[in-house]
Amino acid sequence: MIRPQLTVDGKAVRLPVAGISDVLLDDLAVAYAEDPAEVGLLLIAHAAAVLCLDHAEVSEDASDLDRAMRAAEADGTREAVLNELPPQPDPEYQPDEAITLAGQITRCAAHIRHRASTERPA
Repeated sequence: MIRPQLTVDGKAVRLPVAGISDVLLDDLAVAYAEDPAEVGLLLIAHAAAVLCLDHAEVSEDASDLDRAMRAAEADGTREAVLNELPPQPDPEYQPDEAITLAGQITRCAAHIRHRASTERPA
């Protein structure tokens, strides 16, 4: 289960997902080992799409339509890469686990809010 934590500066709640990304990276490595040419080309295409999207996001000359098109292209190449991997199920929680997780997130957020309200000058 994801364990909510406060960020180092204590200003936000962090949900560490390293365990999820570890599995994804492992699956990507296996897929690449099985077919380096195909997966390599997909990764190159996705990298190019992501870089184009990043440029469009910060460019003052890019239109909203251009940004949307670049985002759709990046979504498409990401999906193509993910299609080469085993299915990545979203985390699922039983009701009690979900309530526990929600409680942990709430406690972390309440701690931040309480600390921020006591630090403000009156």
